Amino acid sequence: MRSVIFDLDGTLADTSGDLVAAANATFAELGLPPLLDPVGDAGTAMRGGRAMLGLGFGRVSGFGEGDIARAYPRLLAHYSDAIDTHTVLYPGAMAAVAALKSAGYAVGICTNKPAGLAERLMQRLGVRDAFDSLVGADTLPVRKPDPAPLFEAVRRAGGDLARTCLVGDSVTDRHTAAAAGCPSILVTFGPEGALMAALAPEILLAHFDDLPAAVASLRL
Repeated sequence: MRSVIFDLDGTLADTSGDLVAAANATFAELGLPPLLDPVGDAGTAMRGGRAMLGLGFGRVSGFGEGDIARAYPRLLAHYSDAIDTHTVLYPGAMAAVAALKSAGYAVGICTNKPAGLAERLMQRLGVRDAFDSLVGADTLPVRKPDPAPLFEAVRRAGGDLARTCLVGDSVTDRHTAAAAGCPSILVTFGPEGALMAALAPEILLAHFDDLPAAVASLRL
């Protein structure tokens, strides 16, 4: 079966506000002020908790790599407690997923968010059942850009890797698709959308309304 696999953060949903809030709550526990800006640091939020902690600690003295490792579990706890306060699905995302399923595509998620948090978020947003698979950062021993999680997301969705494309928003997604030998569609509406053209994906996507036709043009 033809399949379309989606990244989550920055692709299906703008999760940056809740991620930054969790990082700032973690800094507050250490007696620090809010070190991240929800708008200016949204791109770093899409790269995960450790990236946010590293950026924040880099703005004050006395903190290093060891502090990132110690603070990371607290960040995850804060994020889990308020995972959908600010998060929103991008316009047209679920209509595009429905259109792809109606056209006979399997759809799944391959994310570098821990699987439990990804499952929790999709359930809270009320859209988990729309996806045939969900593979997270800790589902396998490796994460993107290793292609194995993409392979697993396709397998669990009942798809055929030779007839698959990956929809994402980052250099990690571009490299994952390339390593898997499948085409990539990179969205330009995420926090780092202006950087996507330089990655030369098969398709750049400005709005989810255009996704079904874009996927069809790949002739999977």
